Amino acid sequence: MVGELLELALDIARETGEMLLAERPARPEVLATKSSPTDIVTSLDRAAEQLIRARIGEARPGDAILGEEGGDTPGEGRVRWVVDPIDGTVNFLYGLPAWAVSIAAELDGEIVAGVVYNVPLGELFSASKGGGAWLAGERLHCTTGVPVEAALVATGFAYGAERRRVQAEVLTTLLPTVRDIRRSGSCAIDLCSVAAGRVDAYYERGVNYWDYAAGGLVATEAGARFGSLNGRPSDADVTICADPGLYGELHELLTSIGLDRA
Repeated sequence: MVGELLELALDIARETGEMLLAERPARPEVLATKSSPTDIVTSLDRAAEQLIRARIGEARPGDAILGEEGGDTPGEGRVRWVVDPIDGTVNFLYGLPAWAVSIAAELDGEIVAGVVYNVPLGELFSASKGGGAWLAGERLHCTTGVPVEAALVATGFAYGAERRRVQAEVLTTLLPTVRDIRRSGSCAIDLCSVAAGRVDAYYERGVNYWDYAAGGLVATEAGARFGSLNGRPSDADVTICADPGLYGELHELLTSIGLDRA
């Protein structure tokens, strides 16, 4: 079953990406905002999720679906899909080449298949539980043996102004202790970048389940540890991802800085 779920996710991600490339105007219009004026939605976010839901419904009509735009639709079986139609909507709006279609499948509550399609670059990341993480036919492996002071660390920022202020303070303290910081604007792409060894680690506060569901599986299947503070699984509060050794160092550093204080 897992292989079938992965193949369906791959097919739907490709189709959705092609639609978004074909339909994207020179500057997409902001349709609405959500949690803050910077948390935007375009008409193509909604159109992409509608397409994904329709294709899942055609292939597997009994499955549940959790989507960023459409919420949680109950199902009748063991499978639930977790969908972010455009992860990195601000990049999509501005034409920056870092936005992705993210589709994950849960089986009995566990993520077993995930696809992250970085559409502008044509990069299709995929993973299945126990089957490894893959890009363009090559198995992915995160970097290992990197101490925190030599780590290239990706991060992102929340939408709320007060939380952003605290995140800036954390970053000011963290930056002198690591190699450098990168900010792509897409949680899913950052997690895949850890998997591919393009960055050594990633952390962020305030991401949602649909942001990291697929990318988290890609990263863990590439050998990374993926979680939160104090031994908790990754959640919307704090997400950390890195090689297990670096994970421990980064976790200790972020805890001492007070990443979770706002």
